[in-house]
Amino acid sequence: MALTDVSVRKAKPREKPYKMGDTGGLFLLVQPSGGKLWRLKYRVDGKEKKLGIGTYPEVSLAAARSARDVARRLLVTGADPSLEKQRAKSLAKSSVSSKFGDVAKEFVAKRTREGWSASTIAKANWLLEHFDGNIGKFPVSEIRPADVLAILRRVEAKGNLETARRLLQLAGNVFRYAVATARLEADPTRDLRGAITAPRSKHLAAIVDSKGVGALLRAIDGYEGNYLTKYALQLSPHVFLRPGELRMSTWDEIDFAAAVWSVPATRMKMRRPHHVPLSRQAIEILQRLHELRVGPAGLIFPSIRSTARPMSENSWKRRLIATAKPGSSCSTPRSSITASWLRCRI
Repeated sequence: MALTDVSVRKAKPREKPYKMGDTGGLFLLVQPSGGKLWRLKYRVDGKEKKLGIGTYPEVSLAAARSARDVARRLLVTGADPSLEKQRAKSLAKSSVSSKFGDVAKEFVAKRTREGWSASTIAKANWLLEHFDGNIGKFPVSEIRPADVLAILRRVEAKGNLETARRLLQLAGNVFRYAVATARLEADPTRDLRGAITAPRSKHLAAIVDSKGVGALLRAIDGYEGNYLTKYALQLSPHVFLRPGELRMSTWDEIDFAAAVWSVPATRMKMRRPHHVPLSRQAIEILQRLHELRVGPAGLIFPSIRSTARPMSENSWKRRLIATAKPGSSCSTPRSSITASWLRCRI
């Protein structure tokens, strides 16, 4: 027998919970405490399940029946009303923090946990500041390609083509993260590729012929300045490490027996450990440093002012530029011979 408003209102609590049935699987569960809960009983794949609809009198009999009808329509399509309810709750919860600025912060935090370096994090945060006064406060689901393009156009108009390109790339990463976390259906920047002016690649000058390389190596061998700088310059072409990775190296990274230099992930651009095989010449250079009592602890190439600090990068670059003689063959790099230590600006 179907329930009435009067029967629901006058239902009294008993010693144990009891049910008052309506139609279509809807029933009222009356608790010993006096609470009245609407429930819907249904079956999925032959298994009985129950869906909570709400409490009386917050949810009236008419409202409970309306919710029952919605749930039964879902069953006809093959959907499970309980699962759909959980999905709706999850979406509602995620929408609270679905502003572009909030999603961007989450994305940066995630990449930080995955190993982004401090400089990369700082650069990403600087780029995201371009969005703060614009789409930063917009829900990601409400942002259109034109909204992003307007910001890129302003940066592009100032001649900052590389910044505009990086902004588009970072915005796309944030939007795709929003898609992955169920806050967005699709990345609105995917159709903007090609909409802004591509920056021209500007290669640094480099020595690319064997005669020029030989002249530079001979000039390094003839360098008569600080011995640490000389050994650092001599070692560089044998290990092909970035200046920062070489300058901040420590003796505990060198395994003389295995002839391997293990650079920790914290000093590598890709945040992964890097193992460098050491040639006979590289071992000899390191052994000379060891004999000069720079080792075996601490920095391999300390500053001349303090052994607690590494050699200055500017000092390194100045010595390399000064050592390269004005007749060196420098041109746009087109060969795998090119490496950071060969770059010159003469």
